[in-house]
Amino acid sequence: MRLTQLRSFHAVASTGSFTAAAQSLHVSQPTVTTQVAQLEDLYKVELFHRTGRRVLPTEMGERLWHLSRQIFSLEGEALQLLRESGELRTGHLRVAAVGPAQVTAMLAAFHQRYPGIRVSVSTGNSQDVLDRLTDYSADVGVLAQVAHDRRFVSVPFSDHPVVIFCSSEHRFARRRRIRIAELAGERLILREQGSTTRRALEMALRQAGVEPGGVMEVGSREIIREAVAQNLGVAAVSEVEFVPGPGLHAVQLSDAQVRTYVHVVCLAERQDMRIVQAFFEVIGKQV
Repeated sequence: MRLTQLRSFHAVASTGSFTAAAQSLHVSQPTVTTQVAQLEDLYKVELFHRTGRRVLPTEMGERLWHLSRQIFSLEGEALQLLRESGELRTGHLRVAAVGPAQVTAMLAAFHQRYPGIRVSVSTGNSQDVLDRLTDYSADVGVLAQVAHDRRFVSVPFSDHPVVIFCSSEHRFARRRRIRIAELAGERLILREQGSTTRRALEMALRQAGVEPGGVMEVGSREIIREAVAQNLGVAAVSEVEFVPGPGLHAVQLSDAQVRTYVHVVCLAERQDMRIVQAFFEVIGKQV
């Protein structure tokens, strides 16, 4: 059975006339007549009683008409869904990010522009974000570093200074700024190797010839905050990610340019998807 045959049958059953069916489908009457006849011949059934100009469905025709109404109703819903999705009145945008601070403002702007789009966010390290893009479980990613990989398109979004935060009992706690040389001998509490904040700070320390008093490596932001609050050392964080809290104090580096960067990434093969383009347009960037 061809869909055109079923469509012709449905039109005849709905209008009660081969002529009216042809007009509704914008085809000739012989075309409709032929398609209905082919359907009847193919399955050896009679679908209509033809009495003069009147056409009435047989019992089998009534049963098929019931099904065809469901089929073409669903077809109409599918077309509406596709049109609304193309116009971004509905749909689902999946974002993978290295942290909430980098992505919150973007999501607020996107929601304001496209309130009908459902947005879900997953977080993880940079590799997690790239993995979610490559296995199609995320549409766009927000990273703190450039993805040097031809499979991805990456555009810079913003950059932020890195601050040092310490316990309120630490000697830096009464200061607003420190020189990078004052980190000499200080115990640093840092994220795992590969952290962009850690990489930026360690590069600045090497360039300044400053030796810290050791590094405690911690894989959790929450544990780092607790360790700093207990005065076990000082830590570095992007200024936009620092959350003030009891027992914590942040200071700026007065003589060193230590910054982190935010990049928005998508798979190169998916950069022309309407919803991906819309996200980049909202944040003011072009892929």
